[in-house]
Amino acid sequence: MGNGRAPGSWGWRWVGVGLLIYAGAAGLAWLVSDRLLFQPDYGSRRAPAGAVSLKTNTGHDVSVLFLPNPAARLTLWYFHGNAEDLGDIAARLRMLRDAGFAVFACEYPGYGISGGAPSERSINGATRVALDYLREQCGVPVGRILVYGSSLGGGPAVELASREPVAGLVLQSAFTSTYRVMTRWPLLPFDTFENLRKLPAVRCPLLIVHGEDDDVVPIHHGEVLFAAAREPKRFFRVKSAGHNDLVGVAGQDYWQALRELSDRL
Repeated sequence: MGNGRAPGSWGWRWVGVGLLIYAGAAGLAWLVSDRLLFQPDYGSRRAPAGAVSLKTNTGHDVSVLFLPNPAARLTLWYFHGNAEDLGDIAARLRMLRDAGFAVFACEYPGYGISGGAPSERSINGATRVALDYLREQCGVPVGRILVYGSSLGGGPAVELASREPVAGLVLQSAFTSTYRVMTRWPLLPFDTFENLRKLPAVRCPLLIVHGEDDDVVPIHHGEVLFAAAREPKRFFRVKSAGHNDLVGVAGQDYWQALRELSDRL
């Protein structure tokens, strides 16, 4: 006697179970993604001398730092990485000023002494407020801004460069998107900081810097971003460099690459 089930019904049942598991995993990922991605508690929680607080449209304050350089043609806007804040990168910003740039940086919500909670939306909102401050209070036109995104900072850096006619863009150890750092392929119906999707809209000169031994954001992210970008562009591979030691390993070649980009602009 037959069992009353249509041929292949067990297969469809397993497909349904698989879809339920996928939906549950996707929902869980959506709920906890920001807490897993952003690591504000490892920063210094210090404000460097000269930092200014700006009010965002959420009512929270974010800190910005402007280091003017009267001899500079360009203002380098540095978007910092994860697990750091303005207090951690102050010395790095001064090095960039000494290299011939005016320098600007905006802390992310929830990082350092900045209020609010970090998310792609809140970071991009803080960027817009900081851009208004840089233009109106510091007197820097958009066309004189060299945008620099380090690691996580590549997300808001690409977002800004895709929407504003900035002078140039530098991406250091940046990812194609945040989820693809873990999965490599787009396995979920949502993602954050989708640099790969946005990069073709960037029309300014581009420099991508990536360490060949980066085990946090593997170099294939930089390679895929480079392939998607418009000309003019340059890919600077740093041999034997990981994620956090890139500048030190690259040495003078790193500073030379920045100077060459600046001269092009």
